[in-house]
Amino acid sequence: MKTVTIIPARGGSKGIKNKNLIKVSGQPLLKYVVAESLRSNTNETWVSSDSDKILSYANNIGAKTLKRPLEFSDDYATSESALLHFADKVDFEILVFIQATSPLIISEDINKGINMMANYDSVVSVVENHQLLWSNNNPLYEISNRKRRQDSSQSYLETGGIFITTKSGLIKSRNRINGKIGLLKLPKIRSFDIDTIDDIEVVEAILNDRKKK
Repeated sequence: MKTVTIIPARGGSKGIKNKNLIKVSGQPLLKYVVAESLRSNTNETWVSSDSDKILSYANNIGAKTLKRPLEFSDDYATSESALLHFADKVDFEILVFIQATSPLIISEDINKGINMMANYDSVVSVVENHQLLWSNNNPLYEISNRKRRQDSSQSYLETGGIFITTKSGLIKSRNRINGKIGLLKLPKIRSFDIDTIDDIEVVEAILNDRKKK
């Protein structure tokens, strides 16, 4: 079955200007996920963007490119709209959706997720969660029955880094997650997603340590 990676990377960004091309540990952010996708078992690696600058750079580092219409690239556009636009233009059976803002992902993570598709309709990357959560100044747990970590029921957080689905499932559900769902469990050190300048500092420290090994 033809398996392709799609990396949406629009030109605009509210939090960090030109985030997808910002230098992180000496390399543009986009390069990390493109390089790992190219090392993986996917047949093709694509970057979808409204930005000619991003598309040109993506092409230069080995990715195929698809120009995304502005209606699927503004601040109100969803990732699903970009994925469905891609599905309408490109031939594939399995779609690996990777976020450019997850530069710590490695090709082995991608391959593991692809292999899981033999048993699932879609796969989502997660990391174990042992934190006690609050919402609007209210705890999402019983204060009078504060459990130890080892006594708590197991929960997971979506990393936002990797989603895998079938073309037919995506089109039918209009959602990246559909059908029987498998959890691709990643170690915390590869689960960070860049949304803020503080996130960049954390990721750079990890990348710099990785280079030393």
